[in-house]
Amino acid sequence: MTYQVTSISHDLIPFNAPANYTNFESVRPQVVDAARAYIDENFAILQKKCLDGASSRFIIKQFSLLFDQLNQNLFRIAVTGFDHAAVSDCALLAVGGYGREEMNPRSDLDLMFYYLPEGEDRIRVIADRLLYLLWDLNLDVGYSIRSSSDCLEQARDTTVRTALLDVRLIAGEQRVYQDFVNDVGQALQKQDPQGFIKRKLEERDERKKKYGSSVYLLEPNIKEGEGGLRELQDALWIARIKYKADSLHELLTRGIVTEQMVESYVHAQDYLWTIRNFLHFSTQRKSEQLTFDVQQQIASFLGYANVSTGSAVEQFMQDYYAYANQNEYLASKMIVDATMSRGAPMGVFNFLVRRNLDDGFYLLRGELRAAKNLTLLQHPELMMVAFELAQKHQADLCLELKQLIRENLHLITDKVRRSKRINDSFMVILRDVKGAGKTLHKMHHLQFLNAFIPEFKHIYCKVQFDLYHIYTVDVHTLFAVEEVEKLWNGDYQDSQPQLSRLIHQIEKPELLLLAILFHDIGKGSGKDHSIRGAEMIPRIARRLKLNREDSQRMQFLVAHHLKMAHISQRRDLQDLKMIAQFAELLQTSENLRMLYLLTFADIKAVGPDVWSEWKGTLLQELYEKTYDVLEKKDFFQEQRTEKVRKRKRKIRQALLGEFSEKRLVKAINSLNNRYLLSNRSAEIIPHLRLALNRGRNALAMQIEHMDEAKFTEVTISTIDSPGLFSQIAGVMAAHSINILGAQIYTRKDGDVLDVLQVNSVHGEIVSKPEKWRKLEDDLTAVLEGRVMVEDLVAKLQTPSFYTKKNRQVPRPNRVEFDNEVSDNYTVIDIFATDKVGLLYQITSTIKELGLYIAVSKIATKVDQAADVFYIHDIFGQKIVDPVRIDTIRQTLLNRLE
Repeated sequence: MTYQVTSISHDLIPFNAPANYTNFESVRPQVVDAARAYIDENFAILQKKCLDGASSRFIIKQFSLLFDQLNQNLFRIAVTGFDHAAVSDCALLAVGGYGREEMNPRSDLDLMFYYLPEGEDRIRVIADRLLYLLWDLNLDVGYSIRSSSDCLEQARDTTVRTALLDVRLIAGEQRVYQDFVNDVGQALQKQDPQGFIKRKLEERDERKKKYGSSVYLLEPNIKEGEGGLRELQDALWIARIKYKADSLHELLTRGIVTEQMVESYVHAQDYLWTIRNFLHFSTQRKSEQLTFDVQQQIASFLGYANVSTGSAVEQFMQDYYAYANQNEYLASKMIVDATMSRGAPMGVFNFLVRRNLDDGFYLLRGELRAAKNLTLLQHPELMMVAFELAQKHQADLCLELKQLIRENLHLITDKVRRSKRINDSFMVILRDVKGAGKTLHKMHHLQFLNAFIPEFKHIYCKVQFDLYHIYTVDVHTLFAVEEVEKLWNGDYQDSQPQLSRLIHQIEKPELLLLAILFHDIGKGSGKDHSIRGAEMIPRIARRLKLNREDSQRMQFLVAHHLKMAHISQRRDLQDLKMIAQFAELLQTSENLRMLYLLTFADIKAVGPDVWSEWKGTLLQELYEKTYDVLEKKDFFQEQRTEKVRKRKRKIRQALLGEFSEKRLVKAINSLNNRYLLSNRSAEIIPHLRLALNRGRNALAMQIEHMDEAKFTEVTISTIDSPGLFSQIAGVMAAHSINILGAQIYTRKDGDVLDVLQVNSVHGEIVSKPEKWRKLEDDLTAVLEGRVMVEDLVAKLQTPSFYTKKNRQVPRPNRVEFDNEVSDNYTVIDIFATDKVGLLYQITSTIKELGLYIAVSKIATKVDQAADVFYIHDIFGQKIVDPVRIDTIRQTLLNRLE
């Protein structure tokens, strides 16, 4: 019998197969031991060569040779006991990536046991033996047992047909392999090429839905993601089927692709293979996703270093996105050549009648086309008109037009950018809010946006290396535009009725979209991106022909785009002075509306789990209170004493029938003005009812579920004591209840009313009554001194989702002080790596420092807690002594470590 024999590379250790055996089962253990040693030794050799800088193409070729040698030896052992004639109709073939000799360290080993009709019984025995050997070695094996008729039948499945395009002989008879080439290979080249191409394009669309339709996911999949290896392979398969070619080289020699395209294709493969090889070696498994932890390792491996403009990993990922974008473009270009020449409709519409439009454009099959490419090259401002017409007629740009724009971006000079035609067309696009987001995505994809707005290059492929964002800065920006588009279209009518109404009250929606488009543009230029971005706006506005008022408003929105989120989530919204200061900053209700909408879009576009109804509730409260100041003019100016007097009178009237007048008046007079001014009568009445009904009990508690906002408001009445909030936080933590915010009111008679907003650690409402009863029992026991809160906290079990490996190096903890925002309290902002029981740890430390908490706001950004405490000392004074502030900061940092 003849065998396909692969000469082993001098870089690899040969496979020392057992000799002198006559029975397969008796030799099997020795074979497995020898094969395992062969694989382990050569893996180690190739891993060292990879880390020493060997080319990716060399590594994948060596792995293919390694497995060729292994499979040839195992095949020879598997046919033990058969004579030559018995197995002369059998062959072992490599298919798919193994067939192409593109084996990364942990790639699947795809095999086909091919036979002529007379060899079916023997091939099944051989396959059984060989596969068990491979499985004993813990290899990931994909296999099939087929004849020529089986291949042709199963090739109706596009995945099978695709794998059969790349087949080579590993072991067995050459004439059997030639039978496959003649009967199967040639038939597959001819069989329904248009149907194959159509199905591959459908697969491509489905893959984008599954793995992300954006190149710019922060943890991209290098094989299946957009711009990855599969995209390149699809393009080559489509071209090969279209032109009945066996390889990329044949496509070149026949003049179907250019040398530049081949060079780009090979370079793209090499780049992705380099990353994939390292990924497989470092994780020791078939891993395709660039997770945060491995990104840092790859950046170091590729020689990136931290510099002032960005960390090593940020530079690496920025380059990766640029490569992926180029790969996607290259693949699309190859597909254009293979599909447009056959007149295949590429759009989702099937309009067969040509419809002429202005400026030499026309619609056909739901796509926008240019009648004369020369016209567009002579008048490059028509590139913008193409996007405008595509949006107006809800059509896609045909692939030839996309290619024409992409290859001629150099024609968008500063003179063209400043032309009236291109800017008028851009503004028409933005005024049609319902389609603007999709159009901006198209501009970005073709890099036209970078050419038209050069400042946008600062954030192009810019990475935000944290667990909070899941997209690059540029794509986050475009998704933020789409969030406004959803509001405009009524997609959030049920969940966000106020915002859905306000979007239609904006005087110039195009100005809002511009502010969103530029809100993070300063991130490519240093630390204070809001300030840096605002400084860029006047220059951009002049190019866009905006008037002075619009330019100033856009600059204002960019400069302050973080302000509303910061105040709502990290400051006391019951501080009337702060609300008045915020209103003074905004000056007009239009500024407030636009900033509110921008803030919503910004948060929503960060990632799917970043927006919460709690954040929405806080934003709405800030909006409404600020609106009252701007529009009603009496929110702060009204005589506070008169407001307090009216509120006390209303409370007394509501509760007089339930409690004696003497007791009621005493309780009302013990309420401080801050509490009375910060809460409506409808809120104060049930609070006071709860406190008066408590009697001599240590605790009275009531809960109210806010179903739409997904949190529960817990009102607690008790007697003031040092460290009270720390005790409450500890008991809440012991019951896996997450505190979102807390308002703490101490009456003049020593009674305390704490109002807490809470949810589960999963972000849902805690609805089980028995859980609340147990919590109330434990809190009562702690307040009465029967149970130590430390003991409850010590029993804490970390939820399983907290134990997952942190994929990043934790950011350093920070403690910041603010004595300006509040007249009565020192504000402490604490940023720390999140962990179970963190809030209890912080609040107990604050208690030990002799400080009292009046207001608390709690937030978590995936991996980092961001907690705020309004505090004062035992005398009710702010902390202003620099030495004491430094002591407090250092004590907190030491505890957090």
